[in-house]
Amino acid sequence: MSKNNMVIREIMLEDNVQIEGVIRACFPEFNIPLKGTAYADPETKIMYQSYKNKNDVYYVIDVDGEIHGGAGIKTLNGFKSTVCELQKMYFSPKIRGKGYGKLLFKKCIDSAKKMGYKQCYIESAPQLKAAIHIYESFGFKHLKEPLGDTGHNSCSIWMIKDLL
Repeated sequence: MSKNNMVIREIMLEDNVQIEGVIRACFPEFNIPLKGTAYADPETKIMYQSYKNKNDVYYVIDVDGEIHGGAGIKTLNGFKSTVCELQKMYFSPKIRGKGYGKLLFKKCIDSAKKMGYKQCYIESAPQLKAAIHIYESFGFKHLKEPLGDTGHNSCSIWMIKDLL
């Protein structure tokens, strides 16, 4: 699998089943709770439809027509409209450790800036050490408590970054 065959693109309707599978497969693999996380989030089943509002975007990593990961930007629910949330960033084992995550992460942050967001918020689980490392390397700072109303009460890592 080479980056030459990889495309980061906006999600399409026909990607829903594949990206749901990628997202849900990560939970048992990393022993992350199913309740109070993206696993139980109703949007996980309908990702294309869930990112159709103004200032929302969800990207997938397409390698030779197969979806291997994704991440999105959306206004942080129940908080200031100038703060977005990076959401549902998950990858299949086939592409981890190859730099795809950093490429997708950068695209999401660039999109958030273009959409006019001032800050980006992330919630994660402590089991996702590689993801947390990426967030820290991009300048995200740890918070002592969650922001907004994401419904993901099983996540215990909260981070934020100024986008200015």
